[in-house]
Amino acid sequence: MQQPIPAPIVVEAPARPSAAQGQSALQSLRALDREHLIHPVSAWRAHERRGVTVLESGHGCTLRDADGNELLDAFAGLWCVNIGYGQQSVVDAATEQLRKLPYATGYFSFGSEPAIRLADKLIEISPASLRHVYFSGGGSDAVDAAVRLIVQYWNSVGKPDKKHFVTLQRGYHGSSSTGAGLTALPAFHRGFDLPLPTQHYIPSPNPYRSADADPQAVIAASVAALRAKVAELGAGNVAAFFCEPIQGSGGVIIPPKGWLKAMQDTARELDILFVVDEVITGFGRTGPMFACDAEGVQPDLMTLAKGLTAGYIPMGATLLSDKVYAGIADNTPPGVVVGHGATYSGHPVAAAVALEVIRLYQEGGILAHGQKVASHFAKALEDLADHPLVGDVRHRGLLGAIELVSDKATKQGFDPKLGLADRISDIAYRNKLVFRSFADQILGFAPALCITEAECELLGQRLRRVLDETLALPEVRAIVKG
Repeated sequence: MQQPIPAPIVVEAPARPSAAQGQSALQSLRALDREHLIHPVSAWRAHERRGVTVLESGHGCTLRDADGNELLDAFAGLWCVNIGYGQQSVVDAATEQLRKLPYATGYFSFGSEPAIRLADKLIEISPASLRHVYFSGGGSDAVDAAVRLIVQYWNSVGKPDKKHFVTLQRGYHGSSSTGAGLTALPAFHRGFDLPLPTQHYIPSPNPYRSADADPQAVIAASVAALRAKVAELGAGNVAAFFCEPIQGSGGVIIPPKGWLKAMQDTARELDILFVVDEVITGFGRTGPMFACDAEGVQPDLMTLAKGLTAGYIPMGATLLSDKVYAGIADNTPPGVVVGHGATYSGHPVAAAVALEVIRLYQEGGILAHGQKVASHFAKALEDLADHPLVGDVRHRGLLGAIELVSDKATKQGFDPKLGLADRISDIAYRNKLVFRSFADQILGFAPALCITEAECELLGQRLRRVLDETLALPEVRAIVKG
């Protein structure tokens, strides 16, 4: 006789601990973290000495830590919580799917309704050139999938020499064993035997640091650099050009408008695939749903993550054109599998979350609100341009940066030995503000699209205090001119 399924055990919530008990528990957590948890992209021994900052809850653009501090999160977690914290409908979507079908494999021709509907929705809202979707666990996985499928494509269509990849200096394309080589940041190469011999870079399109900041000159320089690199390697050897529409982890470097379209046209002319990494810029971060939309760009492949699920659950996606998909599908022997896949590809709970997040962007008005409030975000940053430390202010949509200098006239930065990045982060935290403090004194901002006008104003006020306190450091004040 079949045994009945046991009812779930109901466990009563424990009584709220006293303040002393809470502090003891927090210290225990910090000790456990120090002993066992490896944090991403961190200085391991330095983190052990510093200890972890435990985040406890969030609502909208506000974070609360375990010590009771309420913080304005001007970085949306890690460029990802685009809808803000605490959207109940997303929690409900995940809960309902967990109850109904918590997992479904995509292997063996199985599938689930949320994954199928999400693929259809992504094709509906993405550039028209993209017609097929492979789901992954995050942005790094999405880039890794793109690389593998590009290699498969060129092998399939009879051009097996096309193995070289070109990306941008200061670019970021994840930290997988392959993607970290496409990433052009030294920390991701050091000790990992990267970049690979097939990975190459051209200069970043950085108007502030360019010899000629004229927009057309910056675009022309990038086009010439790509042409020269492909000529150096041999057009028959180059597989693809990867780029971010705006370079996020490289310091929020914003190319002139028209740059992305010019690079697409150049890649097509050179017979190399054009891959746009919208892991950071997608889902309203720069204004439109995708940064590609602003210039009518039609990539061969596009990688997505972060805003896809707004960070509520891990998920990434690699979108392919018909050209790339058919090039592989039509040249694979009948019955032979294309050997790329993962256990959690198209995870039904992640897909259900993504569908609800996209609904909130569109029907919930979050995308439109982000577009409306962007001018207030811009003003909060622009109002700081007169500060003695501020060399450059740049922004597009709800993505921005302030670059600090010791001399505005020469654009001279600061000696890395000052360790200003971590000190600025600490000063910001004391002022109840979270943003990205890069190693070269670029401050990055990417608030949730639900940020209010009042919160934009608060961001400006708190940020000015951060800059004032940084300027007041004796070693900073001693070298700043002006």
